[in-house]
Amino acid sequence: MPDIKSIQGKYENLSNKLSKPEVFSNLKKFQELSQRQAELNEIIEIAREIGEIDKNIAQNEEMIKKEEDEELVTLALEELQNLKKEKEKLERALKRLLEEKGRVTENFKNVIVEIRAGVGGEEAALFAGDLFRMYKRFAAYHGWPVEILGSNKTGIGGYKEIIFEIKGKDVWGNLKHESGVHRVQRIPKTEKSGRIHTSTTSVAILPEPQEQALKINPSDLKIETFRSSGPGGQHLNVTDSAVRIIHLPTNIVISCQDERSQHKNKAKALKILRSKLMAMNLKAEQEKRAKIRRSQIGRAFRSEKIRTYNFPQDRVTDHRIKKSWKNLQDFMDGNIEKIIKALKTLDS
Repeated sequence: MPDIKSIQGKYENLSNKLSKPEVFSNLKKFQELSQRQAELNEIIEIAREIGEIDKNIAQNEEMIKKEEDEELVTLALEELQNLKKEKEKLERALKRLLEEKGRVTENFKNVIVEIRAGVGGEEAALFAGDLFRMYKRFAAYHGWPVEILGSNKTGIGGYKEIIFEIKGKDVWGNLKHESGVHRVQRIPKTEKSGRIHTSTTSVAILPEPQEQALKINPSDLKIETFRSSGPGGQHLNVTDSAVRIIHLPTNIVISCQDERSQHKNKAKALKILRSKLMAMNLKAEQEKRAKIRRSQIGRAFRSEKIRTYNFPQDRVTDHRIKKSWKNLQDFMDGNIEKIIKALKTLDS
């Protein structure tokens, strides 16, 4: 559970940033910081109330020790009892809020990553493969195992879609800001005239909840089996080992066919479905809070352009923090720690 002192420190840090003229004059930055401060505000307010009650309790206890008037002592004792009850009530509320804030860290130890080719045809599919390689190498540097859950390869080595799981300590904390549209500018291998093409690929980082954190009602599922097939219709298996799961309340459809075992494909499909449902729940919570505050929703679930990989200029730029780095190939080799570290400031 998050420590109240660290939350107070973050709140004060945000207050200091909001008081700076350069932040106040930047509407987008001001809204972003205000939103994060608002998320902590309820916790801080309850903590302050508890602090005020503690002061009143101390004053009443002191009065009871020194006061000779029995009527005043009786009133002080009654007030002391009421103050202690109110403090217990507030402490329970504070505990619930802190547990809710810590839920992501406690329940989401792993992530499921979905990479899909966007605008750009084969070049977008090739870049999807490059991003998969980048995240796979980043995971390897940290000792995090990677397991492919599903994929749809193209004929020249790219991916229309690839879904994989990364397991390890604080994977979510490191990768949660990678969700969004990644744009690449480069000369495709298939381009003979040397023209620079712009393509896009989407990345979704789905927090994988522990099984007890999200229960799925079996009656909400429609499970179908079909025969696995590869590119061009080539059969990979002569049995109906592929699995398609339809979540009826949301109409989410998950298909898995990479394994020869129907049981394994079903387990993978359920894992992906559980992460998608949890991500939807988190988004709904964010939107609900945002509506109340009349503010923007969190960035983690936006599908806007977040980063550009410009190969001719050897530069990668993250548009959210308006920062660029040279030596692009180093980043594509999985050395994205600089970007990850810079993006973590969004949570401070």
